[in-house]
Amino acid sequence: MDRMFSLAGRTAIITGSGRNIGRDIARTFASAGAAVVVNGHRDEAALDGVVAEITQAGGRAMAVMADISDHKAVAAMVERASRTFGSVDIIVSNAAVRRHQPFLEISIEDWHRTIETNLSAAFYLTRAAIPHMVKRGWGRIINISGLDAFTGHYPDRVHNVVCKIGLVGIAKGLAREFGSSGITANVVSPGAIDTTRDWSQYVHFKPEEVVKQIPVGRMGKVGDVAAACLYLAADAGSFVTGQTLHVNGGQFMF
Repeated sequence: MDRMFSLAGRTAIITGSGRNIGRDIARTFASAGAAVVVNGHRDEAALDGVVAEITQAGGRAMAVMADISDHKAVAAMVERASRTFGSVDIIVSNAAVRRHQPFLEISIEDWHRTIETNLSAAFYLTRAAIPHMVKRGWGRIINISGLDAFTGHYPDRVHNVVCKIGLVGIAKGLAREFGSSGITANVVSPGAIDTTRDWSQYVHFKPEEVVKQIPVGRMGKVGDVAAACLYLAADAGSFVTGQTLHVNGGQFMF
């Protein structure tokens, strides 16, 4: 059983891993034996804090400040990870901006910023990492989507809805194209997760009301999402590809 969930000898890059879901994915992967690249582009102290947690627990990690909307910065991060740890085996596209904006108030700049950060970044990371995976005959690609992709969820988030369903499309296409190279590509779609967030962009979200809609009777934890990612990254999930794993406590049953 330990072997089924071991990531020993693997290297993982997790974008947006200075806090919340990304942070817990990084910690979980490190505890399973992976060398971890902790990525962000604004709060270097947060990244260093995650690296310190991992290394103090006996794991291997490094922080890389990189704007994932810049394809050159993403390629450089992948190359640095490969040089430092010897490979790039697992990527998790987690970073995103989530603006609450009525459609007619989304500027051209807002649209492009959201697309670049939430969708194009996953393409940049995958494009840079896949050659390393093909060379080793093994790889795991995990995109973090969300309820926006499957329900439309809340109004005033058209740009995010487009990106989140786009991440599903990327995973399906990659699963078809690279399965014979030992690479799987999947999506994890979190539901209502208890995280630190900018509540000005979540005026529509009332936790006490949402919990009433969840069969298991609680908000999700970041560890719930991290556990799903570990399953898909490890040998335990090796026969799963092109799929979306919904982690929402049964609030929605697709």
